[in-house]
Amino acid sequence: MSESEARPRAFSSREDLDFIRAIVAADLERGTHGGRVVTRFPPEPNGYLHIGHASSVCLNFGIAQETGGLCHLRFDDTNPETEDIHFVEAIIDDVKWLGFDWGDHLYFASDYFERMYLFAEHLISEGKAYVESLDDEEIRQYRGTVTEPGRPSPYRDRSIEENLDLFRRMRAGDFPDGAHVLRAKLDLASPNMRMRDPVLYRIRHARHYRTGDTWCIYPLYDFAHPIEDAIESVTHSICTLEFENNRPVYDWIVENLPRGDSPPAIPPDSRPRQYEFARRNLEHTVTSKRKLLQLVEQGYVSGWDDPRMTTIAGLRRRGVTPESIRAYAELVGVGKMENRTDIGKLEFAVRDDLNQRAPRVLCVLRPLRVVLTNYPEGQVEALDAPYFPHDIPIEGSRKLPFSRILYIDRDDFMEDPPASFRRLAPGREVRLRYGYVIRCHEVVRDDAGEIVELRCTYDEETRGGATPDGRKIRGTIHWVDAAQSIACQVRLYDRLFTVSEPNDAEGDFKDYLNPESLVSVEGARIEPSVLRDPAETRYQFERLGFFWRDPMDSREDALVFNRIVTLRDARVGAAAQATADRAPAAPATATSRKRGEPKARAEDRKTSGPDAAAPVEPPRSAALQARRQRYVADLGVGDTEAEIITREQDSADFFEAGLTGEAPPRAVANWVVHELPRDMGDRELQDLPFDAPRFARVVSLVDGGVISGSAGREVLTEMIASGGDPDEIVERLGLRQISDTATLENLVAGVVEQNPAKAAEYRNGRSGLLGFFVGQVMRRTEGRANPEIVKRLLESHLEGDA
Repeated sequence: MSESEARPRAFSSREDLDFIRAIVAADLERGTHGGRVVTRFPPEPNGYLHIGHASSVCLNFGIAQETGGLCHLRFDDTNPETEDIHFVEAIIDDVKWLGFDWGDHLYFASDYFERMYLFAEHLISEGKAYVESLDDEEIRQYRGTVTEPGRPSPYRDRSIEENLDLFRRMRAGDFPDGAHVLRAKLDLASPNMRMRDPVLYRIRHARHYRTGDTWCIYPLYDFAHPIEDAIESVTHSICTLEFENNRPVYDWIVENLPRGDSPPAIPPDSRPRQYEFARRNLEHTVTSKRKLLQLVEQGYVSGWDDPRMTTIAGLRRRGVTPESIRAYAELVGVGKMENRTDIGKLEFAVRDDLNQRAPRVLCVLRPLRVVLTNYPEGQVEALDAPYFPHDIPIEGSRKLPFSRILYIDRDDFMEDPPASFRRLAPGREVRLRYGYVIRCHEVVRDDAGEIVELRCTYDEETRGGATPDGRKIRGTIHWVDAAQSIACQVRLYDRLFTVSEPNDAEGDFKDYLNPESLVSVEGARIEPSVLRDPAETRYQFERLGFFWRDPMDSREDALVFNRIVTLRDARVGAAAQATADRAPAAPATATSRKRGEPKARAEDRKTSGPDAAAPVEPPRSAALQARRQRYVADLGVGDTEAEIITREQDSADFFEAGLTGEAPPRAVANWVVHELPRDMGDRELQDLPFDAPRFARVVSLVDGGVISGSAGREVLTEMIASGGDPDEIVERLGLRQISDTATLENLVAGVVEQNPAKAAEYRNGRSGLLGFFVGQVMRRTEGRANPEIVKRLLESHLEGDA
């Protein structure tokens, strides 16, 4: 490989490197491999990539990118019976979609079949390999056990000439499958069973998808893998932990390959080394290709790209972004011990990404007709509605049509509601999101007694949701205009399995498939603004979750939306799922679960959307009720947050102790309810390794703009794990937000200068491009720039240069 092909550099920081990257960094410092870094991602094309492969893709390509090295994409296609060009094309597409590029370095094991064969003959000529004529069962018996050494096969001492003759006849097709294999002659007494004369070649009279019928003998992985790495001058051959015992075989083959400047020899300076990291098995999934194939072939899912599958293709069709998968890979990290990863981490990474990019729109899943009897017939007005909340530095809005007849969601009305119900009921008022306050006066039923219409009035003084007379409105619901909304189908996807470890559950893993992993809702209605958007736009359907148009089934005249992920982790509780004053519910949360009570599982209840279980109001003492009222009336805490905090004495006391004056009470309440439960697990508040004032300090650092919200969550996660001082953690992790105007001014100027076309479009009226420029600056500062200052500087710079 020429020096121009790979220009390695040291990692930008040696701090907090995972152990694989630490090995690479040390090799670079020592000049091992001549200072080169070459990794590879070697999938077998016998299925689609899944979420487990994503970690390997990100690790191998990531190391190459971070060091200026190379990463090869290589298909280990040595098994003609299971491999197919379709899988090759799907894998290439998935790796590209994840954001990685291998340039000219695309390889196939089948490219090297002739060289591998010649290497095998070389080993035979050196007396280091022989043709074995025992069958598979006999080979196992002769290999011994973990407590007994192996015995030499009767064919182990065949002459070199006889072995070469037999091996050449194997290639010529003179023998049926299973008649002979080629074995390395290693150590039958080795405690490592892999070293007891491993099989290198077997006979398979099967057509290969690339080489056709040219070959009827095929190398095994233990033989092919090190040869491929050596030919390509790979430096760091990174694989998963199950290949740890194969490493001595890998090293032996590499050491015994002929070296030189002409084929079939390998390059003289090529000395690849194998390193193993642990799989991160994901809960509520299976990643075995055999089991995934069963799901596909037996019709349990619609295909490899079914949105319920954790294949990359399935996640992609569901609407998950490549950025969130890369973030998930970084979140779970690289370790030496296998474990199961909470699927909530993947869902968190998806939510965290979409929350910053998905415009908010209104969609009603199960429409209930509402007639505003005092609204002028034939009148239509346009209500202004922002796409993003104020804490996301992206601008843009749309007009929502509003007229006499609307739709609300059926679950937002109850004829005889409990006291805790905060939505619409006879004689009650509710706020329409971005619209007016309405009051229900009459319920209309059909002949079967089903509610088909609500007769309501609107208060024309409350446009935008305000109440000039100061009266409190208990809830806010979403809606769409009946005449101008668009009919659509909404697919509510959930976890594919009802248990966290389907591989380990008793019986067949398919017995634990979740019957509600897909709920298809027909006749939903969505606001008309979505028709103007690109098909790949991801949305947050307010109060419902994140969605996008299905890329296969959706059409302009028949929209189909897939739910990508819910708004909140179901295990945090239905209350944390809620937004915009939606009625809280009582399932187990960090503030409502009793000591010793098991955590409610997502598979045991419906927790989001219109199928959510009816909320249960827990008993509340008079003292806690008084606190609840004071928090709302005097401290400005939201109704929902105050209700949750005062369910138990412990949570109310924790919140009270956090009112140190450093952060506004409303901000402290939001973090107690929505952020603190994320990583608490089974612990109670009194078991946390920090007190409420330190928790409030985290909130104040975010509220004061010292750190970003995501950085605040990172600090809180570390504190939950091991305590510590928030300010010290911020400094140690380098999380302080960049607010220096001069520094940011230079970054802003550079971003605008490098994007002249988009700057011109902005000046010509495309104000929505401000979000693009903000995003560019945020990426350059790894999210540490103060977004408000960035936004202000960009506006000044773009408008000043006009």
